[in-house]
Amino acid sequence: MIAIMLLSSSDLLHAQPVSNQSTALQTSPSDTAFAKIKQITAGVLNIGYAEVGPVNGKPVILLHGWPYDINSYTQVAPILAAQGYHVIVPYLRGYGSTTFLSAKSVRNGQQAALAEDVIALMDALHIQKATLGGFDWGARTADIVAALYPQRVNALVSVSGYLIGSQQGNKAPLPPKAEQAWWYQYYFSTERGKAGYAANTKAFNKLIWQTASPDWKFTDTDYSRSAVAFNNPDHVAIVIHNYRWRLGLAKGEARYDAVERKLALAPAITVPTVTLEGDANGAPHPAPADYAKRFTGKYIHHTLTGGIGHNLPQEAPEAFANAIIEADSLAK
Repeated sequence: MIAIMLLSSSDLLHAQPVSNQSTALQTSPSDTAFAKIKQITAGVLNIGYAEVGPVNGKPVILLHGWPYDINSYTQVAPILAAQGYHVIVPYLRGYGSTTFLSAKSVRNGQQAALAEDVIALMDALHIQKATLGGFDWGARTADIVAALYPQRVNALVSVSGYLIGSQQGNKAPLPPKAEQAWWYQYYFSTERGKAGYAANTKAFNKLIWQTASPDWKFTDTDYSRSAVAFNNPDHVAIVIHNYRWRLGLAKGEARYDAVERKLALAPAITVPTVTLEGDANGAPHPAPADYAKRFTGKYIHHTLTGGIGHNLPQEAPEAFANAIIEADSLAK
């Protein structure tokens, strides 16, 4: 049995930012998904989202990554709701019940577009300020919102830390072993890869789950629950565009050019932040020491041990929920 250190909200208020490593219990998701999915028009999208907790509680928005969905947070959300937080968990564009309002809208997966979706969602829900948490695409999106719109962010929890990138920065080649870890990005850069992903989406994404979290013993039921989200009609287009845009092989939309110029400067994140990393993350990710300087406000990092992989909120929900509470305590 792997030990877990759980902190109450009272403990977290007095926690000292001296420890950078903790042990988390790796868990398997429950057999239930979110009870109800709501829909709201926000920007260019009709966004599907789960809502848990008191509506007058402190807002928390949790963002999933690829190839995952809102079920990464089915155990995190009730922990936070029990502490009085108002938790919103949206499907990103191209996932689940989130759809474009117009057939003419560009199926754009660039980082700025996903970040603007979060602002649009907050505006639609009349949320002026929220604590953001995310991993993978969700962490990058939360990072961007925190960097560019700090007045809208109470605090931040980001798995794998600072993930903001740029097309210019991505031109620089990596060492061979690091390049190999991005094999799927290069696959998606080809028409064969696009066709292959479309034909084998669920099998492909299950392989990513296995390689990104090699020690996580998820079940077929766990995976199938999330794989439904990949049936979204825009899923393949969004994923392919996201990875091609990163390498400069696909254009973004002109409306985001100014935002991307700001992001290319690697802006500092000033809001109170807790970053997390799992000791068994099999996906490409930066070392914590490489990004710590990007967080110039109150900042704490935790590396979770016990075989925690890339889908950290689903593998270690108690630790992720405690990080949200801890980040919120830093904002007080």
